[in-house]
Amino acid sequence: MDAFAQKPFEGNPAAVCLLNEERPSAWMQSVAAEMNLADTAFVRRVEDSFELRWFTPAIEVELCGHATLASAHVLWTEQLVAKGEPVRFHTKSGILTCEQTADSIQLDFPATPAKPADPPAGLIEALGIRPSFVGQTKFDNFLLLDSEGAVRGLKPDFAALASVPGRGVIVTSRSSDLRFDFISRFFAPLLGINEDPVTGSAHCALAPFWSERLGKSVMTGFQASPRGGVVNVRLAGDRVYLGGKAITILRGELL
Repeated sequence: MDAFAQKPFEGNPAAVCLLNEERPSAWMQSVAAEMNLADTAFVRRVEDSFELRWFTPAIEVELCGHATLASAHVLWTEQLVAKGEPVRFHTKSGILTCEQTADSIQLDFPATPAKPADPPAGLIEALGIRPSFVGQTKFDNFLLLDSEGAVRGLKPDFAALASVPGRGVIVTSRSSDLRFDFISRFFAPLLGINEDPVTGSAHCALAPFWSERLGKSVMTGFQASPRGGVVNVRLAGDRVYLGGKAITILRGELL
């Protein structure tokens, strides 16, 4: 599936593996490495809801937005959940709920606000930038730049960035395009992903950050990767609602 995409071959691709029995973590990690996408999701029915786990080619992660969006899309399109019925996932980040709206899928995720922090050793040098704000979220390093051009022009040293602690690096600025409130990019060489195309979980930090600065709770973000993707966000207390679409590209069977 292509998630947070308006048409095929945009947004962030994810594989979704539907399990009819419990599988070992090592097997899931091997499948994710074989798929070699930013994230592979494993979905297993548990009574009236579903267990959901996410693996990059290198490790299991605690939160992933685009693969959750893709997983909900699969359950509805494959008629494993009735159209219009919410989907509840049991995950390492608690219970996550997905609902269908008129034109997209809405994810209910925990907010992970960025707190001011000193940059870890090597971060600034690996990115070659001078940020106006440096912070840390529950998972990632978080940097604010002064312009969209600075964000789009980043050419990180990924080998150096892989030695910086943290799941990944969120870099953001206000958008110069009136269609969007902010733009971002996300780098995670430690996860086996130099640049993630569209990162739903990063918007759990971007939403509270930009809500405070722009004075609004409903916003639209654009992740300025080569593929690009649009994420609609709504901040509600300690929750972030992420909205987007998913498109099925292929179906297959693991032998």
